[in-house]
Amino acid sequence: MDNRPIGFLDSGVGGLTVIKEMFKQLPEEEIIFIGDQARAPYGSRPAEQIRDYTWQMVNFLLTQNVKMIVIACNTATAVAWKEIKEQLTIPVLGVVLPGASAAIKSTQLGKIGVIGTPMTVKSDIYREKIQRLAPDMQVESLSCPKFAPIVESNQMTSSVAKKVVYETLSPLVGKVDTLILGCTHYPLLKPIIQNVMGRSVKLIDSGAETVHDVSVLLNYFEINRNRKEKQVEHYFYTTASPKGFKEIAEQWMRRKITVEHIDL
Repeated sequence: MDNRPIGFLDSGVGGLTVIKEMFKQLPEEEIIFIGDQARAPYGSRPAEQIRDYTWQMVNFLLTQNVKMIVIACNTATAVAWKEIKEQLTIPVLGVVLPGASAAIKSTQLGKIGVIGTPMTVKSDIYREKIQRLAPDMQVESLSCPKFAPIVESNQMTSSVAKKVVYETLSPLVGKVDTLILGCTHYPLLKPIIQNVMGRSVKLIDSGAETVHDVSVLLNYFEINRNRKEKQVEHYFYTTASPKGFKEIAEQWMRRKITVEHIDL
């Protein structure tokens, strides 16, 4: 048993899609989440900058005595996960491999689409992971640079969001039977994405798939929280305005939270 919290980091609010799944699957675990909203989105930034920012969040989480770190950001996973995992003594998870594995299981035609930030798509990490596991899969990747800013500005249900999603995804429509939402911001646009792609296309939420792996690792390392400990407290931090973060978070997760500002 290990009652220390699990640390989660993201470039902004997108990682909350992972937290929402944590509340469903592992409600007894304590969470510390940090979102670098002041510098979001990461997807169009240079790799070295993304690496530096990610390490700053990792170092903050380490000061909070976390037992595991989840990089709940596809861009940060693509750029920095391997390096961070190798340098820390606690388990470090990214969101790419769980999403890739789920897509392989889901597809009927072997035609998988991946949407992500410019950096995630440029890294080609999803194609690499998918074809390493299943070389015969066809993978179509598409950069969606406008999606994360729409979410960060809380415009998920606006007419602008619908127009941007429709125009951006049109090259993939009819070409894939499975689509990986390769950015943890994208599930907040899921209803529009599903509508554009069609009901027959299976959407893979890489963040939600990651929570299953969190559960597996907790069991493997025997670091689950003691279920008899009733008091579970969650802590949320943002580098931007707590008010803006709180508004999106409570709307998405349908629960009250406390958010603090932090400078990295």
